[in-house]
Amino acid sequence: MLTGVSRVPLRRALADLPAYVPGARAAVGAAAYKLSSNENPYPPLPSVVAAIADAAVDVNRYPDMYATELTEAVARRLGVAAESVVAGTGSVAVLGHVLTAVCEAGDEVVMPWRSFEAYPIAVTLAHAQQVRVPVGADGRLDLPAMAAAITPRTRVVLVCTPNNPTGPAVRDEELRTFLAAVPRDVVVVLDEAYVEFVRDAHAPDALALFAEHPNVVLLRTFSKAYGLAGLRVGYAVARPRLAAGIRTASTPFGVSHVAQLAAVASLRAERELLVRVDAIVAERTRVLAALRAQGWDVPDSQANFVWLPLGDRATHFAEGCARAGAFVRPFAGDGVRVSVGEPEATDIVLEVAADHAPR
Repeated sequence: MLTGVSRVPLRRALADLPAYVPGARAAVGAAAYKLSSNENPYPPLPSVVAAIADAAVDVNRYPDMYATELTEAVARRLGVAAESVVAGTGSVAVLGHVLTAVCEAGDEVVMPWRSFEAYPIAVTLAHAQQVRVPVGADGRLDLPAMAAAITPRTRVVLVCTPNNPTGPAVRDEELRTFLAAVPRDVVVVLDEAYVEFVRDAHAPDALALFAEHPNVVLLRTFSKAYGLAGLRVGYAVARPRLAAGIRTASTPFGVSHVAQLAAVASLRAERELLVRVDAIVAERTRVLAALRAQGWDVPDSQANFVWLPLGDRATHFAEGCARAGAFVRPFAGDGVRVSVGEPEATDIVLEVAADHAPR
């Protein structure tokens, strides 16, 4: 029988580390929609389910450590060299590997805020220092201010586009101006977890920028548009030398065999999957229009979610949605993020939003 209290010291930084807050989910047997985690509301395609079933018989074996078939398939899809693609357990894990590969203790990472809540965690665990640059009132990244925040200690700048949780994507002209101002030895991570949902004609072609700027790294995922959130697979695209460093920092055998084959099958079925993405975008358009008709001033989301800048009323609004049968994601003191899901689910949120609309 174990007795006593562990006296093993933990890193002091962990005491101040913000906990990642997962989206709320319904209790077992309860009837409620989950719009709190930016998940794809559609189940996997039959061809993807078949690939998962085929892969399951081999789970007694270690997966391909470098996810060779997957990285080659991604490289063909994007038109880049296979050695430039590094797979990992979701883009957030790959971000951690990027930071581990390039940051020494005390180096700075410039990032927008509010943005993806895993950023402060990943930066702290990499022994780096956060430099937060406020997002504009319209939910857009302030790229000039981010460029101005770069110092000789800066090693990485995080550009979340579309920005999670506010939704807008950066635009080509402003991003090109920003990249021209960033020193070539500073890594610029373009976090494009929601890129498949972007319809802004002024959004940048990140692959073209990657080809032009050796210090640009792309992060993408199969969790959102491809609907594989439960399998955890994403990837980075970087110049070969940098990619090799990221690969060295990665968890060995991190991406499971099941996840690898499911992602390859998803790429093969991409045309069919993107029809679903179009449906989500159409629902996003409907939700934004309805909220604006109610009097809300909401950012122009280019992702699979919308943002309500509720400030101190965020938690109260989320509680009202939960009582009505839909879980959303409150960010206390800032606002509420609502994932675009089933029309019936977003109808519930719109009814609650009508009761809270600006008067």
